[in-house]
Amino acid sequence: MKLGDLATPALVVDGPTLDANLATMAAACPGTRCRPHVKAHKTTALARRQAEVGHPGFTAATAREVLGLAAAGLGTDLLLANETVDAARLAAIARCGARVTVAVDSDATVDAAAAAGIREVLVDVDVGLPRCGCPPDDAGRVAARARAAGLEVRGVMGYEGQVTIVTDRDERAAVTEQAMALLARAHDAVGGDVVSAGATVTYDLNTYATEIQAGSYALMDSAFAPMAPAFRPALWVEATIISVSPGWAVADCGLKALGMDHGPPTVDGARVLVVSDEHLTIRPDAPVRVGERIRVWPAHVDPTVAYHERMEVVVGEEVVETWPVDLRGW
Repeated sequence: MKLGDLATPALVVDGPTLDANLATMAAACPGTRCRPHVKAHKTTALARRQAEVGHPGFTAATAREVLGLAAAGLGTDLLLANETVDAARLAAIARCGARVTVAVDSDATVDAAAAAGIREVLVDVDVGLPRCGCPPDDAGRVAARARAAGLEVRGVMGYEGQVTIVTDRDERAAVTEQAMALLARAHDAVGGDVVSAGATVTYDLNTYATEIQAGSYALMDSAFAPMAPAFRPALWVEATIISVSPGWAVADCGLKALGMDHGPPTVDGARVLVVSDEHLTIRPDAPVRVGERIRVWPAHVDPTVAYHERMEVVVGEEVVETWPVDLRGW
């Protein structure tokens, strides 16, 4: 099949660019230094590629991701980097046959993990992002409760997600250092061998963490690419021009095919005017015709991928593989 044969909108991955991104991260953060976050691509076929370049462990955001990775034989060392008190999901994770570590940040999450049969946890610490995580000064107490409940505490986790909006590299490095100082204080109280943190935009700045939870680097998007120039965008939504008017054109790709939380997409050779449910209105630099294809580059990979059932891997104009986005859902 050729790229032009695909029904649109279609999620497309440039194979050589993906391979280059994976190789770059494997060289920069080899082995367990990188724990790829599958929430960015939700695809076991891509996770297998990451394992093949030397990254045996994975980070997951949902129970569905954990269970899917385990079922695909990728369960060497999985981290559910999100709190849950869902007894059924925790029990399923405990029975899945993989090594799974779960993030905890409270008595309730510790007790839920222990009751479900989870064996290993990381204490999730608030390092400046107003999301999950216990205060650094409470981390030791949470760890003690976990150990008293029979859980092995492998260490700590802290996501410096507040730096993802900091475009200046020096400022981003300073904010990362401040966040890791908080995590270091918590780690002193908790103990353990694992300090899990980081993201694509801090993979080469965060020197304290023992493992970096990078996700976007594999497929990359327009929001993060300027902050991590070693990685190039590999994913786009292939769309078709369906209407042409004086001054604008419309493609069959809208809000139901694109993550917009980081801003509008970009289209080469055109200005994006409006993104609505099923339509993308652009002002092209040169005339276009109905039936012409365009590449729509998303600002945020993660939610864009989650809208699609499959991704088509291409080399040039040739579709070489079709990968189900099989880790969608919760």
